[in-house]
Amino acid sequence: MNHPARWLTRDDLASAAATATGLLQLSPDASSAVPLTPHDVATTADALRAAGVGERDRVVVALAEPAGSLWASAAAEVAGAAAATGPRGRMRLHHVLSSVRATTLVATPTGAMDFLARLHLEFLLDPLDLGLRQVIVTGEIASPHTLTHLAGEFDATVTEVLANPFTGAAMAWRSSQDSDFAPALRKARLGKDEFADSGEIVVADDDTVLRTGYVMRGSLHTVGDHLLIRGVWVSLARLDKAMSKIDGVAGWELTVSRQGTLDAAALTIRFTRQSLVGNPMWKSRIEQALQGLTPVKIAVEISPEVGESRTPGIVTDLRGQHLGRDRALLT
Repeated sequence: MNHPARWLTRDDLASAAATATGLLQLSPDASSAVPLTPHDVATTADALRAAGVGERDRVVVALAEPAGSLWASAAAEVAGAAAATGPRGRMRLHHVLSSVRATTLVATPTGAMDFLARLHLEFLLDPLDLGLRQVIVTGEIASPHTLTHLAGEFDATVTEVLANPFTGAAMAWRSSQDSDFAPALRKARLGKDEFADSGEIVVADDDTVLRTGYVMRGSLHTVGDHLLIRGVWVSLARLDKAMSKIDGVAGWELTVSRQGTLDAAALTIRFTRQSLVGNPMWKSRIEQALQGLTPVKIAVEISPEVGESRTPGIVTDLRGQHLGRDRALLT
């Protein structure tokens, strides 16, 4: 393991869909295709056990695919019953939890927080009436104090699980955002292909080291040419390519925030010609390009200013999660 053959990033997996075999965990934008292995199910089952899930529990998984089916399969091996439901529809999720008589909810941290807020503000329901014993959050970087808040509101044990961004399988877990993840995670330097005590989290085997895009730097962050928005890794390179094909686009800025419970993303476009600024057809073309790029909803805004030449795209992460696109520039 001191001299692995290849160091890979997510972009290196883009062509894997054409040759990979078995049950593939395909990302929403097809930027990666990774075969699901028994180890993925086993480690996810271990995470559920570490969270306190046992044979008497009933688990509802409110995660998007491909992670949803994986977690439900692992939960079926650990708990008395398991069901997968998509992340959308908070009232529907409440109905599912009640119908299944769930004791455990698996969701993204923002999904769990949004569900909690809607129980209070829209549905006027008491979270304690659900009778949840465990809440497991995964697939996103949780805002500060999320685990503590969910634990108090649901009177449940809350566990944060760091999931493999390619398969959705559990890699490590913790019961407090001030604690280290266990089991220990392998890390590598950002600018060099070598292991280190801190840096980017990697998945390693005898032949390859795969960079996850997650970085431990005090707290959890992301790095590289993919941005994590609402649990989906959005390719900035593909965004660059899509915008370059639209005539008149001089530059763009992708802004991501989390002012409430959920992430919000907006793409601000600067055109080369003033005649395009108020043109609804050009704005519609950009919206359609984004829909083909990612399932994440990204609002399109048009800058009143124009620029004569093209400039590189800009990412502004108001959540403070993304450190930058170029690993070599980060130390």
